[in-house]
Amino acid sequence: MSLHARDVRRDVRELGALLGDVLEEQASPAAFEVVESVRTGAIDYRRGDADSRDHLRAELADLSPERAGVVARAFATYFELINLAEERERVRAVREASQEGTLADSVAETAEVLADAGADPETVQRVLDDVLVEPTFTAHPTEARRKTVKAKLRAVADDIETLDERRLTDREEAAVERDLEAEVTSLWQTPQVRERRPEVTDEALNVQWYLENTLYDVVGQVYDELERELGEEFGSLDIPKLFEFRSWAGSDRDGNPYVTPEVTAETLERQRAVVVERYREECKRLSGVLSQDDRSVDVGEAFRERLETDRERMPGVAAEAEERYPDEPYRQKLKLMRERLDRVGGVRPGGYESEDELLADVDAIADSLRANGAETVAEAKVDPFRRRVATFGLSLASLDLRDHRANHTRAVGEALAREGIDYEAMDEDERVAVLTEAILEDDPVVDVTDTEDLSDTAARVLTLFDRTADWQAEYGVEAIDTYCISMTEEPSHVLEVLFLADQAGVVDLPGYAGIDVVPLLETESALSGARRIMGTLFENEAYAAAVEARGDTQEIMLGYSDSNKENGFLAANWSLYRNQKRLAAICDDYDVTLRLFHGRGGSISRGGGPMNDALLALPNETVTGQVKFTEQGEAIAEKYANPRIAERNLEQMLDAQLRARHEAIREPVEEVPDEWYDAMETAADAAREAYRDLLETDGFVSYFEDATPIEVIEELNMGSRPASRSGERTVEDLRAIPWVFSWTQARCILPGWYALAEGLDSYLDGGGDLDTLREMYQEWPFFRTTLDNAALALARTDLEIAAEYAALAPADRRDRFFPRIEAEYDRAVELVTAVTGRDGLLRREWLEESLARRNPYVDPLNLLQTQLLGQSHLTPEEERTLRLTVKGIAAGMKNTG
Repeated sequence: MSLHARDVRRDVRELGALLGDVLEEQASPAAFEVVESVRTGAIDYRRGDADSRDHLRAELADLSPERAGVVARAFATYFELINLAEERERVRAVREASQEGTLADSVAETAEVLADAGADPETVQRVLDDVLVEPTFTAHPTEARRKTVKAKLRAVADDIETLDERRLTDREEAAVERDLEAEVTSLWQTPQVRERRPEVTDEALNVQWYLENTLYDVVGQVYDELERELGEEFGSLDIPKLFEFRSWAGSDRDGNPYVTPEVTAETLERQRAVVVERYREECKRLSGVLSQDDRSVDVGEAFRERLETDRERMPGVAAEAEERYPDEPYRQKLKLMRERLDRVGGVRPGGYESEDELLADVDAIADSLRANGAETVAEAKVDPFRRRVATFGLSLASLDLRDHRANHTRAVGEALAREGIDYEAMDEDERVAVLTEAILEDDPVVDVTDTEDLSDTAARVLTLFDRTADWQAEYGVEAIDTYCISMTEEPSHVLEVLFLADQAGVVDLPGYAGIDVVPLLETESALSGARRIMGTLFENEAYAAAVEARGDTQEIMLGYSDSNKENGFLAANWSLYRNQKRLAAICDDYDVTLRLFHGRGGSISRGGGPMNDALLALPNETVTGQVKFTEQGEAIAEKYANPRIAERNLEQMLDAQLRARHEAIREPVEEVPDEWYDAMETAADAAREAYRDLLETDGFVSYFEDATPIEVIEELNMGSRPASRSGERTVEDLRAIPWVFSWTQARCILPGWYALAEGLDSYLDGGGDLDTLREMYQEWPFFRTTLDNAALALARTDLEIAAEYAALAPADRRDRFFPRIEAEYDRAVELVTAVTGRDGLLRREWLEESLARRNPYVDPLNLLQTQLLGQSHLTPEEERTLRLTVKGIAAGMKNTG
């Protein structure tokens, strides 16, 4: 029996036709004919039926401003719909492979791989106990779509799913198709471009939506599948908490002046309210199931004791429960549990103080059911609830605080200056000494509540630490227990945060530390100085006590985005790999467990790519079990908007981490042949030099401004955070997201491959051979993943379109840079295909099909965008169209930054 009634071609064809009907009706038949003419012209050129794009350029140039806006909107909307069609195809592929038992990277495959590797139940239990996967959602401004538009697209997706998966009568099918037409019509009538910049609260609500409406429901299914598959292979195992979701939305202050303590407090309160309400719904649902009475079950002494405690705690509610559910102990208990949930955070006593209290009640019900022979009831109805409570706690997602190290230094300096201590004049050793002594003193040295006469920056920092103590008291330590320090360069930058936390009462050494202090190493100097920074800290009396209080675990964040922007793709990847091994060795030397926090972006240029491949490519020494990584921008919607795809992503992450941890136990140190290591050293050094030479060539920044829509992107209302740290236009100061976004728009994804060929050629010219590179690709997960990711960026680059953008630059500047970029691209394609042994760049057929499907429809948006960028003055209508081309290209490329 077929699981589906449709395929991707039908979805694309019918959605395209429906959009055409709506366009003709909502705009005009003439507008529809223009869009069709542009569409067929673009397709003709891609097919080779037209010798040039001259006719297409001329047709776009002749459009009135109003008609150009319609064309841009039509293609942008087309991509929004086609993305849904491809999302549906991903769901089909997963369901069909699951039905056939051929689904790769699944937990079924996890069990099979572990068994084939000779793992015994004790080893598998150790792996499970070690693993914790922590996706961390950020609010970085890379989501080009409005929330309203996303909601309408989800409704369209639901209609397509209904048509695809349900057996419908003719009348039912007609009703769904009518709804689908209504949604597409409404989508067309809805503005695509934001009229205002989103606020931090909007970003926090966006992250919360995925947690509340998708992940909350699907996480239990992943646990169930894992327990079933491992149970069949290894017998009964204890499945601990394997996922924990975290967020920066509403708490990341680095470069964002709008993230105030009030915003953080509002985020904490709203998240708790959301998850508590979901738990109340669970209790209500269970009450409809657990209708057993005292005559049919003996609930047991442990359950009776917990029920009696609740009766004493809330006698009025208990009496009401007994009256409503006489002789039905489970329902009485669930009624009392709902009441305790109602009181969480309120003035009435009796509310749950921690997730452990709620878990104990859920466990009491499950244990009682099992003791009465109702194993299937406990397994099907109660265990999923328990998984959710263990995963989401009373906070939905723990918040990470983050700020730039310069702000902490300034705050500490000003606060100590009031005490007669000239911190600013001290060298690094003196700063470490004075901070250590202050942390170890019993009494505070500074008053974090007194911000009078301080600069705005210092006052903001001190207030944050003061409020953190309040938040932990109100919401629990686990709700906000991590502090990340951007641009960490020295040990004092880490000790400054520990000092401020100590002064606020968040830390009380020895014995108690309410936060993990997390250095973010993102520059070459910080990464190369990792042993100096971390060694100094681990040997420091105060910091060592803090690490011990946090379970002898040290979290260290690696910045992929800025490392790439500073060093280039190949050099950044090698530096990160090498320094991960170095950090693991440092932590091992000091008997500290390393938890790496990978600051990956959504794009290849910012550390993105398939997460399961990335996890399996990590050096064995770094795979301690716990792993944390950022999820950003449009990647969040792509991974977590659809429940089935969200479940699939979680399953793939878990599969990769369980397998990687088992491999690390078997082989604690990844043995890399010296020849391979030397090859990468040579290639990376040469690649970095070539990349830096490009960036530092006189006029490059001006060329970047000319040949990309960076100025338009900086003005887009995409996120609450400014595009530049200081407002200046330098590559160093520009944030990594608009840097990558701009090149992506121009179809020249330079940050994802530039200098790769230069690096590999340096190795080959120095006596290396292609066979060694091929062996590295086949046998070394790091090198294979690096080359596959570069191949993806190369495949999505179109230098013929990029040339249209390069032509916007003055001739001398264009001739200085574009041929250089073009030559590097051509050589990179040649080398990647030679090393991988593939005829083309991509190893996934579906991705080739997707690019072939999209390219002809992105081209008109690029050509229209370059025409508008080339004009010295734009009308308000043309400005809107230009911004709309950015949205459309982002949808077509399925990527911003």
